[in-house]
Amino acid sequence: MKGRNMTRWRDPAKDPRQAPKSNLITQAGAERLRGILDHLSRVKRPALSAKVGEAAALGDRSENADYTYNKKELNRVIARIRYLTKRLDELQVVDRLPANTDKIFFGAFVSLEDDDGEPLDIRIVGHDEIDPQKRWISIDSPMAKALLGKEVDDEITVQTPSGEDFYTVTNIRYPQMSAS
Repeated sequence: MKGRNMTRWRDPAKDPRQAPKSNLITQAGAERLRGILDHLSRVKRPALSAKVGEAAALGDRSENADYTYNKKELNRVIARIRYLTKRLDELQVVDRLPANTDKIFFGAFVSLEDDDGEPLDIRIVGHDEIDPQKRWISIDSPMAKALLGKEVDDEITVQTPSGEDFYTVTNIRYPQMSAS
């Protein structure tokens, strides 16, 4: 039997997706999640509830595509609200600079240079803020783990599927926040 919910079995002890994720988030990331939660709770959920009510009033629900679609969408929104509410309670907001801004810690913008001299700019953020287009990486990623605690001109080695990559830290900066 094949279906979209069928996956191959993975040993939980060896599956990297099962590793515990850090509960750190930047102030901006927390505000973004709160904004999404607020929009879903105050705008999207009431609108979908009204649509479901209108579609249910039309009669036979078993053949009512409008009712079925909106009910599924409402359930998806309710699940997302529940997840965001729980997640926001678990998160620890990092809203100040580290004591030593010469080293790489959570929230840092880091400029790197590879062996070929190609520049790479990344930011270390929480799991909920990852953005590949902006090159924001999770603090739980192998690259971030290799960078934590390093200074300018330090060299790092990152294990990738294609082998080892070598980088040199060329710049470290932090967004404007209050000093600790």
